[in-house]
Formats: sequence, structure tokens, C-alpha cells
Amino acid sequence: MARERALKRAASPKAISPPPLRRKIDSTLKSEYGLSYLAPSLKAEPTNMSWRVVNNTLIVGKFASNAGQDSTLIATASGNIHSRGPKDWKWWHQSVPSKLQKLNADGYHITIISNQKAIKLKKDKNGNDSKSFTNFKEKVSAVVRQLNIPLSVYAATEDDEYRKPRAGMWREFIADNDLYVSGFDSSASIFVGDAAGRPTDHSAVDRGFASNAHIPFKTPEEFFLGAAPEPAVESFDPSVYLQPAPVDDVSPPFSRTSPLELVIFCGSPGAGKSTFFWDYLKPLDYERVNQDILKSRPKCIKVAKAHLAARMSVVVDNTNADQDTRAQWIEVAKEFNVPIRCVYFSAPPALCKHNNAVRAANTSLNPESRTLVPGIAFGDFLKRFQEPTLAEGFQDILRVDFRFRGDDDARSLWKQYWV
Repeated sequence: MARERALKRAASPKAISPPPLRRKIDSTLKSEYGLSYLAPSLKAEPTNMSWRVVNNTLIVGKFASNAGQDSTLIATASGNIHSRGPKDWKWWHQSVPSKLQKLNADGYHITIISNQKAIKLKKDKNGNDSKSFTNFKEKVSAVVRQLNIPLSVYAATEDDEYRKPRAGMWREFIADNDLYVSGFDSSASIFVGDAAGRPTDHSAVDRGFASNAHIPFKTPEEFFLGAAPEPAVESFDPSVYLQPAPVDDVSPPFSRTSPLELVIFCGSPGAGKSTFFWDYLKPLDYERVNQDILKSRPKCIKVAKAHLAARMSVVVDNTNADQDTRAQWIEVAKEFNVPIRCVYFSAPPALCKHNNAVRAANTSLNPESRTLVPGIAFGDFLKRFQEPTLAEGFQDILRVDFRFRGDDDARSLWKQYWV
């Protein structure tokens, strides 16, 4: 049999293993530790363990000579979903420690890559670490003490570039070990995680992370127990929206039909409304009204009326989810005796959440510096949404099905897994 590859853990602390890295690399690692392991006995932290925080959100830990966590490596001893404290843990399976120790003996580097949003990094008024950070380090120290192998830990505490499935922690690991220079065989690494998108999993962020990092993926059952692969529930695949437009698709997606008109958008946050305005309506000299900027619908209506009074066509770049909201704009059109048109953005929720995350995390794709839209906004839109109809009073309704447009660099970013 081929020898075991490297390994990685997911959602909480998960262990990741890049290619065969020998002991000399240990002395060059700059990271500090931030794992989420639970320990049987909590003695003093090992003196050869170091910690650092990157960009105020990423915990990095390194144990130099003696090394795991999460539902991939450990589980709570209490049976709760979340740990009750640094002692509330047990190995996910009795085979885990020996498996990790064998990988270490074979020359692999074991790294835990974990989402740990519950950890607060802000120090108290006396300059001490928060209780959540202290507990985390205690768990890591306990697990390290039992394993007694070199190990690195990366834990993302915010919803930023480091949070899985985003590949920020992987890039940090590669840089810490100078692997951009020395190189490594990604096919000889394995990312092991329990957030695999199976019917009983809480998410698929581990599988998405492995895809973004271009390394093979296995579940704990597959890696530690030799179980057969389990099918994942079909999930959002960005590549579906990267197909080129048909060759004969040369007509403009939007054109003016009247000298003066009111156009309203209807679509979820992240559906591509603002991009559509800047690409296709701004060049036609439409004035934009946006509630994110103006803060209230009454203010939007006031500004829209001022533009129409000045004989300038208007685009209402809001979600306009329901008939009652749209009816207010229909009344404005009647007041000024201008036609009202609707552009309906049909992007499904998973795509909108993806766009939201990509935009917030990449300045190159975020010309308006939009912040991350909270998840509740998507649920609110779906709860209120009523598909627009001509019976409401629109002159026409243009349906826009999302398709990504951008250069190669933008495409490379957008096609990754972000949520």
C-alpha cells in the first residue's frame, strides 16, 4: 500500500498535512499556536510552544518538539456539540494519536486549520487574554502534550480572508514554511475534515477549503478508519456561472425605451444589481437611487422625484422584494407621468451569498467598498419576496440571469469557494 499522506482537520480545529516536510523545517516556522483541543490534564503550557496573532484575527501556534482538534481529531467528552471547557474532550477515535505519530515519523508535517469564531482576541482591561483564548490555548497544550510531536495550528476568529473555506490560512502556512520557495507536492498532502457536505454535516467548508488549496480531501472516517467515500449533498458550484455567453448573444442586456423613465431593480442582496447599473445603465445617463447610501426609502423617493423633476431618468437600485414596496415606486411614476420598468435579478440565494462574500473579501472586486451583508438580510428578502408581474403596472420586466463577467484575475478569485 502507498504510505499515508499528510493530513488536515477542519471546521473547528482540523489537521492538515502538506507534503513530506522534515524536521529541519520545524526550526524555521514562525507561527504560534491557537488550537481548539481538549485536554485530560492541564498543566503548565509547554515551554517550546509559541503563539502569535496575525492581522488581529488569525491565531497561529507552533509546538516545536513534542502535537490536534475538532470533530476530526477530537470530540467533546460531555457529548455536547460545543466544548464546556478545556478539559471537555476525548479523541475522535482511538486510532487518531497513533496515526498522527506515524505520519510525523514518516516525515510529514501535521497542521490544524480551524474556524474558531467564538474566540475573542481583545484583551481585558488588565492586558490579559480573553477567557475563550486562554481556554483554547489550554486545550491545544493538552493535546500537544499527549501527542508529543511537532505541530502547527491556524485558527480563524473572524469572517475574513482566513475563515474556511477561504484559503488564507493555507497561504499563511505555506509562507511560514517557505514552501513558495522550496516547493511541495500538493498531491501528497491530505486535508481531513468533518465539514464535508454530507447530509448530516453542518456545512461543506472543509471540502471547499481543500478545493481552494488544491489538495486531496478525506473525511475522518475515510482517513482514520478506511471507510468508503460518502457522497456529498449537491452544493453551490461557482463554475456553473463561468460559462461563456453564447457567440450569437450580441444584443445589449438593457436599452432605453423612453426619453424619461423610472426603472426599479428587484433582487436579493448580492444578485448583481449594482454591477448591472454601472455596466449598463450609468453609460445611458440614468441617475441611481440606492437605499444603502441614502439610508431610508422616504429619502430615496425624495431624491428620485428631484431627478425626475429635472428631466433625468432614474434607476432604483434596491431589493424591492414585495408588491407593496414596488407599488410606492409605481405611484411615483404615475405622479410624473413616466413609464416604469422593472429589472428582475433571478440569482438564487446560494449564488447571492457567494457574491456577497467574494465582494467583501476582495477589494479588486469591490469598487464601492461594500461591507459584508449580514446573513439575516438574505432570509428577510426571501421571506418578503414576490416575483414582479406586469399586472402591477410595469411597462416591461427584464429578467437578468446571473453570469459572471470579468478578466482572468477576477475569474480566478470568483471561482473559489467562499462560504
